[in-house]
Amino acid sequence: MNKFYLTTSIIYANALPHIGHTLEFIQADVIARYQRLLGKEVFFLTGTDEHGAKVAKASEKAGKTPQEFTDEISEKFKEVNKKLNISNDDFIRTTDQKRHWPSVQKAWLKLKENGDIYKKAYQGLYCIGCEAFITKKDLIDGKCIYHQKEPETIEEENYFFRLSKYQEKIKDAIEKNEIEIIPESRKNEALSFIKQGLEDISFSRPRKDLKWGIPVPDDDSQTIYVWCDALINYVSVLDYANNGEKFEKFWPADIHFIGKDIQKFHYLFWPGMLLSLGLALPKTIFIHGHITVGGQKMSKSLGNVVDPFELVKKYGVDAVRYFLLREIPPAEDGDFTYEKFEKRYNSDLAGGLGNLVARVITLAVKIKGFKESATFKKEIAETQEEYKKSLEEFKFNEALIVIWNLISFCDEYIEKEKPWQESEKQEEIISNLLFVLNEIAKLLEPFLPETSEKIFNQLRAKKSKPLFPRIQC
Repeated sequence: MNKFYLTTSIIYANALPHIGHTLEFIQADVIARYQRLLGKEVFFLTGTDEHGAKVAKASEKAGKTPQEFTDEISEKFKEVNKKLNISNDDFIRTTDQKRHWPSVQKAWLKLKENGDIYKKAYQGLYCIGCEAFITKKDLIDGKCIYHQKEPETIEEENYFFRLSKYQEKIKDAIEKNEIEIIPESRKNEALSFIKQGLEDISFSRPRKDLKWGIPVPDDDSQTIYVWCDALINYVSVLDYANNGEKFEKFWPADIHFIGKDIQKFHYLFWPGMLLSLGLALPKTIFIHGHITVGGQKMSKSLGNVVDPFELVKKYGVDAVRYFLLREIPPAEDGDFTYEKFEKRYNSDLAGGLGNLVARVITLAVKIKGFKESATFKKEIAETQEEYKKSLEEFKFNEALIVIWNLISFCDEYIEKEKPWQESEKQEEIISNLLFVLNEIAKLLEPFLPETSEKIFNQLRAKKSKPLFPRIQC
């Protein structure tokens, strides 16, 4: 009960990181840090999904082999995690033949042994963007709802997974919250999808058409389909192939963080596979929305792709973390513009938190130390309760609003009590403020770890240094 295993989706390695990827990393990081503060033994996984047709095409366009190309892309995602102060414990790559491939091969053979993989000729609609066969109900005006492109009609002989066999069990697991899908609207979508009837799904492609992937263990004329390969990452990193100690300790996942464009694979395909393999189901699937830029989808052709490296370089890591967690609704689409970013930065970070810390630390030199504040005790207790509730519901923006309400409360207290004036109560007033500032730093730790540490250091040194210099817009 003391373990906590959480994952991001593994990011498709066909292009460099953009701000849309960073939202998921940061959301997951907040929960990982929060669970560690609760005393849990946390295992936090992220990584890259490196096989499939899209990667092969992207590498060819770049004039590189798929391995060279994915080595570079994967390294960039490792770098962006470091830049964003993501506290992941491991990073899995699907091209890792020692750690990942054996688990995929074991799972394939087990699925087949259980009678859930069979071969058949098939004609269907294939979306290269999804790397998946889709049906007409996945289309709007004949185009994929996520990639806005018409699918290709493909006819080939593949291996199929009997997803239909597990339809009722998946439905029951979702209805009974054995797999809790957050938000509720996504749960309803999942149940609606199941109600229309689940079809068996293609689990391989002919190797002549898709060479970049893991060969089917007992049929090297076929390549294991990217989704069967990719989803196994959540257990391969735990050494599922050898029933390793990590697997026994950490599986099932406490939460998978994923984007809405891959929800179907996680709440339908993945549970079906796990049921066939006789493995426990993940406890929670949290589905976030997408980030638009100025109301438009990010794309190279529009020239509106936001580089997280440049953003961190210009504004600082915690400013980026704060904007994405505060401004973007956790489970819905949200919009990024530099104007919105700088407005939020100046009002909340420079003018709110930064200003309070500077005022209080400047006053701190007037007293020796601080103690628990009776004045703020009720306010802090209420803040902690609302904060805890918000985080348990993955409402990151609401948890931050609660902290900033406490900051506002402090500002009002300063204006009322005027602690810069000599009085009998001056030392008590400053002590109260130092105590609450210490509590604010604790609450900020999962969200803005660098800033939290700076506040603690300033409290110890009683020396103020601007946390967020104001931006001249």
